[in-house]
Amino acid sequence: MANYLLIRHKVTDFKTWKVGYDTHQAMRTEAGLTEKYLLRSADDPNEVVALFEAQDIDRAKGFASSAELREKMQEFGVADRPDIYFLNG
Repeated sequence: MANYLLIRHKVTDFKTWKVGYDTHQAMRTEAGLTEKYLLRSADDPNEVVALFEAQDIDRAKGFASSAELREKMQEFGVADRPDIYFLNG
């Protein structure tokens, strides 16, 4: 059974956020996350949804709750509280 992490949030500027997101790839890889989809809302291009396959759900939870991730989200322009879901396939 596959495990997934789904994150939805708004950003102040997608292009600026995307640059920061791309520089953060190593931390996602270290957490055992593989990006499956990175999507933008059809109604709001600054609303982002990311779906990751997670090798280990506990590692994914650790990543999602880390202070470093919260700091990076703020630094990269996340404009609201993210919705975070842990899913099983």
